[in-house]
Amino acid sequence: MTAPIGDHQTLALVLFSFFVAVTLGITTWVSRHRHGSPEEFYAGGRLFSPMENGFAIAGDYMSAASFLGIAGLIALFGYDGLLYSVGFLVAWLVVLFLVAELVRNCGRFTLADVVAARMSERPVRIAAGTSSVTVSVLYLVAQMVGAGSLVALLLGGTSGAAQTWTMVGVGALMVIYVSMGGMRATTWIQIVKAVLLMGGAIALTVLVLVRFHGDFNHLLNTAADRSGHGKDFLSPGLRYGGDLVARFDFISLGLALVLGTAGLPHILSRFYTVPTARAARRSVVWAIGLIGSFYLMTIVLGFGAAAIVGSDAVRQSNPSGNTAVSLLSLDLGGGAGSTGGTVLFAIVAAIAFATILAVVAGITLASSASVAHDLYASLKRKHAKPHSEVAVARLAAVGIGVVAIVLGLLARDLNVAFLVGLAFAVAASSNLPVLLYSLFWRNFTTRGAVWSVYGGLVPAVLLVVLSPVVSGSPESIFPGVDFHLFPLQNPGLVSIPLGFLAGWLGTVTSPEPADRAKHAETEVRSLTGAGAA
Repeated sequence: MTAPIGDHQTLALVLFSFFVAVTLGITTWVSRHRHGSPEEFYAGGRLFSPMENGFAIAGDYMSAASFLGIAGLIALFGYDGLLYSVGFLVAWLVVLFLVAELVRNCGRFTLADVVAARMSERPVRIAAGTSSVTVSVLYLVAQMVGAGSLVALLLGGTSGAAQTWTMVGVGALMVIYVSMGGMRATTWIQIVKAVLLMGGAIALTVLVLVRFHGDFNHLLNTAADRSGHGKDFLSPGLRYGGDLVARFDFISLGLALVLGTAGLPHILSRFYTVPTARAARRSVVWAIGLIGSFYLMTIVLGFGAAAIVGSDAVRQSNPSGNTAVSLLSLDLGGGAGSTGGTVLFAIVAAIAFATILAVVAGITLASSASVAHDLYASLKRKHAKPHSEVAVARLAAVGIGVVAIVLGLLARDLNVAFLVGLAFAVAASSNLPVLLYSLFWRNFTTRGAVWSVYGGLVPAVLLVVLSPVVSGSPESIFPGVDFHLFPLQNPGLVSIPLGFLAGWLGTVTSPEPADRAKHAETEVRSLTGAGAA
């Protein structure tokens, strides 16, 4: 199937422009009513209802990896691609039962607030802030790659310059959203995006099921026949089967997906935008309903792309499968050249682009908050003023945008769901251990907190650099060289236990015991909300 041209380009670009205009209008309107305080910039004044925040969480979480990457992996690898849908959804049970309410009670704006409540503030904030920025940049790279893949398909799949300028444009827009509108504008952009994405997914799912007369078994059998793998397409092992290394990679990825969500900075920051801990918990319930429904639909879309478009056509358009949903929409609308195909493809492309813009805004806000509130304010705390902290956050958004663009250009040929899996592994290795230890272990010390963060962060990043993701295979970022030493593509199986082990080791070797009084105060606050911001 050839890439769409002509009318597809025009209509899609019109819809892109319309969404950008609407979101810039929201940002401009919000910027005229902001006060410039940290609470307004980082948390939107804590004025959002559980339903609004639930939609915003869903909008923040259902990224390009969800809409483009997961469906593409299912279209290429069948059953093994389902791991992403299952892992992303199950992860919310960890968030609901262990994290959401306690984080809302203990912190103000960032992950570091929770840990610093009972530790020596400066070293903990520097460690947690560094980790949060690293995770956020990795997540941003995936969104940049998704934007590039989408525009490459739209413009015929041959324009490297178009991909580059798209990433630059996305980076510029996210800086505008964050610097002008802060959390309030970002939240409303995410709510609008969540509604659009759910609407688009529902429409495509219904069209796929109608094509097969509601017979899901027929859909699966057709997908298997057109995949080139036969019945193996519907069985485990097509991507992660075979040798022992592939099976360990499967386990590693599963651990990262299930445990990583609770350590994502842009998800944790959403719990501070509601007035109470109970509202935070109810927000997660709303989010689980929306996200669960969406991931069920990605299963239909992935197998639908394999059955209707064909796995070979998906792979020819984009080797990583990032364009599967776009090609599926073109076929469902009537095929290339048809009015229906033109309209449906353009709508889906615009929704995917809206998805990317909304998610990068949320991630950029969370990472710039970590730079300003944790790194800058901890180093300059005696002299810092609230307005200067917000100014630093705005400047940080620019720097983070530049870094994300550069790394996105390097990783443009990797699957976006796979890239997000790496971000989840780093989050689960560095942020989750220190968060759980701080909330539940009364003997946890400052040394343990710092060691826990770096003990997970450094191995996770190092193992990614030394893995086949970066070098040593034709699909690597640098395919012409080979310096890989670590066999697994996802480091979670090794780096997550190392993060927990480092936190325990740092605590038991700490020269100073934990402050029991501070822990007792934090425990009461986390469970009751007494004294929460």
